[in-house]
Amino acid sequence: MEDIFVARVMSTDLQTVTPETLVEDAGRVMLERNVGSVIVVDEENQLKGILTTTDFVNIVAESHPKAETSVSRYMSTDVVTASAQDGIRDAADLMIEHGFHHLPVVDEDEGVIGMVTTTDLASYLSRVKSPSPKS
Repeated sequence: MEDIFVARVMSTDLQTVTPETLVEDAGRVMLERNVGSVIVVDEENQLKGILTTTDFVNIVAESHPKAETSVSRYMSTDVVTASAQDGIRDAADLMIEHGFHHLPVVDEDEGVIGMVTTTDLASYLSRVKSPSPKS
């Protein structure tokens, strides 16, 4: 199978928040939009971090008052990213290597432009027709 670019499989309907967003509000966005993460961006759409459902386990475990806690306290800031021109095999390798389910796609000028998730990759693979094994 030829390598496909990240741009072909990434989601572009992103749910974003700012570092100052309260975790309660970020959680509400994730529930209402049925997504497993929100991208944390500044006013210029530049990536600042990511907050995932896994991060909410830490929030609950530490029992901080959610209404008083901003996203910046729990977001991951050492975010591994991909570009739209990267191959999906490389993106998948990064996700497996780091144990990620979400991989933000960034552009040097535009900032965050998409997200590749394990669901995106599985959806793509389910549509690919592969040849039948030879008997």
